[in-house]
Amino acid sequence: MFIQPWDAALDDAEWRTWIADGHDFGLLSVNGLLGQAPIVVPTHFTVDNADLLIHLARPHPVWKTIEVDPNVTFTVTGAYAFVPGPWRAGPGTPPTDGVPTSYYAAVQFTCQATIVDDPEAKAELLRRQMTHFQPDGDHAPIEVDRPPYGRMLPGIRGLRLAVTEVRAKFKYDDHKPVEQRTDTARRLTERGTGLDGPTANQQLRRLERIGTWKP
Repeated sequence: MFIQPWDAALDDAEWRTWIADGHDFGLLSVNGLLGQAPIVVPTHFTVDNADLLIHLARPHPVWKTIEVDPNVTFTVTGAYAFVPGPWRAGPGTPPTDGVPTSYYAAVQFTCQATIVDDPEAKAELLRRQMTHFQPDGDHAPIEVDRPPYGRMLPGIRGLRLAVTEVRAKFKYDDHKPVEQRTDTARRLTERGTGLDGPTANQQLRRLERIGTWKP
């Protein structure tokens, strides 16, 4: 992921807060076996201290690859929108000469994957995930020797992803003039399609912190 200086996270708290704010679905990317394309898996995840927790079906083709090479990448994206060229045309520039772009937030984790196969360890992984996704506890106990989860545990394998590097990108034209960024956020809000609202919010949040970009 290429990151311009003005698109970089301002600090670790920025990307951590963004992930914690409901961004718990991403893409697991693993190297393909020799002669095969990489495997990319969309999945929910849970943050557990410095690790990410995932579980997948036992028949999944990803396991053979991870057993050979545990180096994986996990990517989370959101708050994205297409920004038309006329919105980005500078003063004195014909609107049709404006160059369009994409706005988005992305956090990319480089990880070392460990497969979790022990039944009790898998149950504990699921308990941690359920604490995040169903905090009200409105589910049956997740125990190795109790239905319904006990009989389903053999059909899954867990993944603990130890994060070794984090690269975060918030691409919202922060190097452009304050007036232009403010106007783009207004236009996004007025258009109101897809993720325009969250995108405008991210642009205004960055604008408040950065103001005029200074290299």
